[in-house]
Amino acid sequence: MKLPFFPLQSVFFPGEKVPLHIFEDRYKQLINDCRKEAITFGIPVYINDSIAYGTEVQLMEVVNTYESGAMDVVCVARQIFRVISFDNTMDDRLYAGGEVEFIDNIKDSELSAKQEVYSKLKDLYELMEVPFAPVELDMFNSYTLAHKMGLSFEQEYELLQLASENERLKFIMNHLSVTIQVLNEVNRTKLLIELNGHFKNFDPLDFKAFKI
Repeated sequence: MKLPFFPLQSVFFPGEKVPLHIFEDRYKQLINDCRKEAITFGIPVYINDSIAYGTEVQLMEVVNTYESGAMDVVCVARQIFRVISFDNTMDDRLYAGGEVEFIDNIKDSELSAKQEVYSKLKDLYELMEVPFAPVELDMFNSYTLAHKMGLSFEQEYELLQLASENERLKFIMNHLSVTIQVLNEVNRTKLLIELNGHFKNFDPLDFKAFKI
């Protein structure tokens, strides 16, 4: 399938809302085409000077239109794709485009895996003393809070490429476990630093117990 492209150095996951400020002529044309023809477009992730994977998005709303023709729009992310080919201009349009292959979302996770990840995520927020907004477990999946668990840009891109929900949950669980371990060590170090220099009640050693 061929899609118009709007490459960005950002990762978007299926189901999330995508706010965009449109100001270049080529992308003004793209949004106007989306409004007229109800087409979707792809946001390939620009990383390591290349594009290989991205997310198809659909225009939901034009929030603001400025005198210059610039727009604030909201889209919704749909399917993940792999880029097959890239053209600087798509047919007779100003914007780029290319052939893509959609990646099936394999929903193979068990409820217990979701519960484990959800619980670990709450532990992370509690450790960081950050408010946690509860999510209904039946609505929770690997994409729900993907931007709010401390993943780096590279890690988010790696997560985007995993087709299996079970694999994505394992990836997230590993990240959360490592992050919590690091934060616990940081807090322990912080406590030791704060205690340094305080008067302490040491137990005297029994020198008779030493053998030389």
